[in-house]
Amino acid sequence: MVDLSRRGFFRGRPRPRAEIRPPWALPEAAFIDHCTRCNDCLKACPTQILVVGDGAYPTVDFSLGECTFCGDCVTSCQPKALARLEPEQAAWAYKAMIGEDCLPRQGVECRVCGDFCDDRAIRFPPRLGGSPLPEIDAEKCTGCGACVAPCPVVTISVR
Repeated sequence: MVDLSRRGFFRGRPRPRAEIRPPWALPEAAFIDHCTRCNDCLKACPTQILVVGDGAYPTVDFSLGECTFCGDCVTSCQPKALARLEPEQAAWAYKAMIGEDCLPRQGVECRVCGDFCDDRAIRFPPRLGGSPLPEIDAEKCTGCGACVAPCPVVTISVR
């Protein structure tokens, strides 16, 4: 028997998904301790992908665009909840993931995500008998989210 309470059916809404904090965020507990929810990082973001999330803490919404890793959010963060500790420190470990609803998996030619990937992390190797399926090179993917918003079936996520 399936336990439906785990899926949020009896609570009126699904469980909240893990939110992606702005680039160079401290580990979650430290981030929550340091962040004053002043929204300075939201105001500083040139692509305006930082939004108010659960608990009024900043989170990333890739449906609005991509992260350019400009660092303006870090520079604006006075309480240092966002901090680039080393010059070459990666912004985060997130990577793009392509879901099962991807159009090429349904036999429809689509390469939109690859067109928006400046790092060329998404490639489309030829395949016999069908549309090429996208593959993400985890070494090249920065998790910027450029591929998320343009996806016509909203099947790409960054996790």
